[in-house]
Amino acid sequence: MEYLVAIADTGTFGEAAKRTFVAQPSLSAQIQDMELHIGAPLLERGRHGALLTPLGEDMVARARIVLRQVEEMKVLGREAEGTLAGRVKLGVLPTVGPYLLPLATRRLHRAYPELRLAVREERTVDLQDHLSSGQFDLIISTPEDHPDTKCIPLVRENIYICMAPDDPLATSRDPVNLSDLAGREFLTLGYGHKFTTVVQNLATRAGATTSGEYQGTSLDAIRQMASMGGGIAVLPSLYSISEAKRDDQLIVRPINHPLAQRQISLIWRYASPLASKFEKVGEVFQSVAEEIME
Repeated sequence: MEYLVAIADTGTFGEAAKRTFVAQPSLSAQIQDMELHIGAPLLERGRHGALLTPLGEDMVARARIVLRQVEEMKVLGREAEGTLAGRVKLGVLPTVGPYLLPLATRRLHRAYPELRLAVREERTVDLQDHLSSGQFDLIISTPEDHPDTKCIPLVRENIYICMAPDDPLATSRDPVNLSDLAGREFLTLGYGHKFTTVVQNLATRAGATTSGEYQGTSLDAIRQMASMGGGIAVLPSLYSISEAKRDDQLIVRPINHPLAQRQISLIWRYASPLASKFEKVGEVFQSVAEEIME
């Protein structure tokens, strides 16, 4: 089942074999055995990869559930021994992960050396889909976008602006009012990022616009565009503070408005039996986020 899911995720036998740390002939043989037991093909093999048959798609969906339950059983067994251990699959927003996870994962490893986090960055919409399907055990995201889940709050981020050094707004580091941003052009991320909606709402309230010519693929990209005079970058505080520590020439100002903030939480499925474990993980993330914000 693990091999079949890996093929579904990667689209090829070769990449699936790498992901599952097995030789490709062995993986292929196991899939063939599975198809023989079931009595029908699960994959359509071709020159450009492997496609799931309709039955294969159904089997992958069921396999994800079984594999998730097996992993939960392993973790529950370890917890019964008084240890926090096992493999946990974590999805995280790209606007949060690089600035929170490095310190948090090191601290988690020191506190719980047998715990293994498998981390992947994804857009908000994909985080929801993959949490529901069992591809993630946990996600770090904005809780209002993930109904019927449980969560622990990690940090309430303020929203900052970043601009070129010769911009009139660069003469101060104090909070900026929305009225000061009227008529300006905001730079933001592309489709599928919830943070884009936050920026668009702020632009509407300020009487500003969002760029129709440029949408960045990362916060770094829109910051660099802003530093060259391409507009005003709107950035969350974990990123802004982390980058300002590395670059004392970076000019960022918090926006003084109730809309200029967002809640970031650690989120899991409502029925997950690992809630107590996830709360311990969340406490570590909380402490790290507080340190960064301070």
